[in-house]
Amino acid sequence: MSEKKDNVADKAGEIAKSIWLAGIGAYGRAIDEAQDRWEKAGMETPKLFKDLVKAGAALEEEARESVERTRSSARSVEERIARVRDNLTLARTRDTDVLEKKIDALSRKLDRLTKALQESGAIEAPAKKAPRKKAPRKKAPAKAKAKTTSRAKAPAKRKTATRKKASTRSG
Repeated sequence: MSEKKDNVADKAGEIAKSIWLAGIGAYGRAIDEAQDRWEKAGMETPKLFKDLVKAGAALEEEARESVERTRSSARSVEERIARVRDNLTLARTRDTDVLEKKIDALSRKLDRLTKALQESGAIEAPAKKAPRKKAPRKKAPAKAKAKTTSRAKAPAKRKTATRKKASTRSG
């Protein structure tokens, strides 16, 4: 039986040793893989950085083009608005000039007609009115003094003493 015990103990020892060695092997493999990745990352990092720089430059160029398109379209809209304003101002100026000329012509005709009617005696010449004088401004009334809440009482009326007249009674 002791042989069996030794045999079992030997097998248990071997199993324990195998587990221990498997753990060390896994640890060694993990270190090897980490070192490989570290080396690859060291080699790939410059390439990755260069790729990122290229992508960033492309995006920057697209953004600049977009901004320029937006600016040019904004300028275009502003130019259109300015042209419309100029056209409206020019049209208003023309219309105003035409109307002013018509009003001047009508005023001259009216003056001639009025003069002709006055000369023929159909109407009397209006008497010249003296220029109106402006009425003096009225001053605002002075503000009433604020009433105080505590009033002094008026002195009470004195009662006059009435003398009782002595009545003379005969008696």
